[in-house]
Amino acid sequence: MLLLAIYLILAGITLLFHITIPTIIMGILALAAGILILIGK
Repeated sequence: MLLLAIYLILAGITLLFHITIPTIIMGILALAAGILILIGK
């Protein structure tokens, strides 16, 4: 859940302030959050 929160915060910041974060980093973070949430359940 922590990774999901970090991902959502970063995604919101990039949309609001047009800060460019490399897509590969956002993709890896999203994938890791999804896997950890599935494992946690």
